Amino acid sequence: MPYVKLDKGESLDKVLRKFKRQLEREGLFKELRKREFYEKPNERRRKKYLKAMQRISYAKKHAES
Repeated sequence: MPYVKLDKGESLDKVLRKFKRQLEREGLFKELRKREFYEKPNERRRKKYLKAMQRISYAKKHAES
């Protein structure tokens, strides 16, 4: 769990920004968005497959250059 040490006289806005940055670094926002809605296993596999195909296609296109 991320935490932020408070410095004496530090504003709440600054502390909040630090905390949000910490959450982002640990990938919690990405995880929350991913788990926002239930995704069937079949959909998950399909997305993974399509992403791999895009990656391969991109690599082929740029390898020829």
